[in-house]
Amino acid sequence: MSQTHERVPICVVGCGGMGHRHTIAYHTLEESGLSNMELMAVCDIRRENAERVAGEVERLFGRAPLIFTDLERMLAHPDIVAVDIVTDGSSHHEIATAALAAGKHALVEKPLGITMRACRQIIDAAEHSHTVLATAENYRRDPVNRLARAVIDAGLLGDPFLMIQTSLGGNDVMAATPWRHLKEKGAIGLDMGVHYADIIRYYLGEYQRIFGRGLIVEPLRRRPVLEDHPLISYREQTRMYPETIEATGEDSVLAQYAMRSGATVQFTHIGGGRESRRFERSVHGRWGALDVPRDRTGEPARLRLEGRELFGKEIRALLPDFYLNEITTRLFGADGVVYERPNVPHAEFALDARLLAIEYHDFGEAILQGRPPEVDGHDGMIAVAAILGAYESAAIGRAVEIEELLSGTVRTYQEEIDDALGL
Repeated sequence: MSQTHERVPICVVGCGGMGHRHTIAYHTLEESGLSNMELMAVCDIRRENAERVAGEVERLFGRAPLIFTDLERMLAHPDIVAVDIVTDGSSHHEIATAALAAGKHALVEKPLGITMRACRQIIDAAEHSHTVLATAENYRRDPVNRLARAVIDAGLLGDPFLMIQTSLGGNDVMAATPWRHLKEKGAIGLDMGVHYADIIRYYLGEYQRIFGRGLIVEPLRRRPVLEDHPLISYREQTRMYPETIEATGEDSVLAQYAMRSGATVQFTHIGGGRESRRFERSVHGRWGALDVPRDRTGEPARLRLEGRELFGKEIRALLPDFYLNEITTRLFGADGVVYERPNVPHAEFALDARLLAIEYHDFGEAILQGRPPEVDGHDGMIAVAAILGAYESAAIGRAVEIEELLSGTVRTYQEEIDDALGL
């Protein structure tokens, strides 16, 4: 039962570009008519960042939020029930652990942590405090991915034996922020890779074995020019960036995954390379094959089955028990497995606001109903392990088992990062 009469007071922690986007997404949830969250406060160690996002909250909601620049003071506020952590990945474990220890429920942006020890520390804190811990993972909320999962679960393909997840395309410009190119901060290979790692697991179940490597395709990154960006947070923060930064962290991941189901996954994410442009997400079984478009495009999935090609809503007709939940229907429509992409600059942000709103609604319901969120801390940790597993495989020269990563038996690549983080 929807809990629209109850709202969870929440504070956004981290008021950079992504924090600004989260603010817009809370308003998208409000406009859905199903909001179960109250954006009560914002927190950032830089007052100018906090004030900028607070101004956006006031513009959107017609009320000013509380502003904090000190984490301890914010966590001591008795009316704040939950936090939405939108800082760089290397700080997630410190902020989330403090919040959970203070009895606050926590939604943590992906990656949950940038090493296994960081992830485990957060999960342990949630278990000790009996609070709700969710990992912010938006791609699986896209209706086309819901449809793809339903096709696989219904057995229309037969047992999948192969999935291909390929994303090629990049340049030598910083990926939004300088820290996304530094190993001790997590870097874009991990930061972006966990999206795809979560989708793979969402489709095919648990990982078993990983063989792969990470690499730096673009060793020198230039400051982005975002003077015409629609969000002031992006325009302002880039002015403080250095002209260039030398990359120390991976921008790309190559991996082969053996899944417990017996399926094999070929995974490629290349975040550099001037002329490589390609996206493929396909699942192959004995009876059919499914092609899924890039996330946040609204394009239809394609099912090849028994000599036929079915697209989008035609696929849905084969799944009489498939439905989109109430919040997704409100935001994408009853036939939302295909939707229009807004004709505006950075349209992915407008679509992302809808996906984030679905994510927030699930987090709120988990708190109000006392149930686990769809993507909990363990789920977030598995996605991190899938990417770090490729890095660890290269570091030790062999394939690694997922259990070796989760137990900490294999952590050669992570040792340097853990030392830097004091873990």
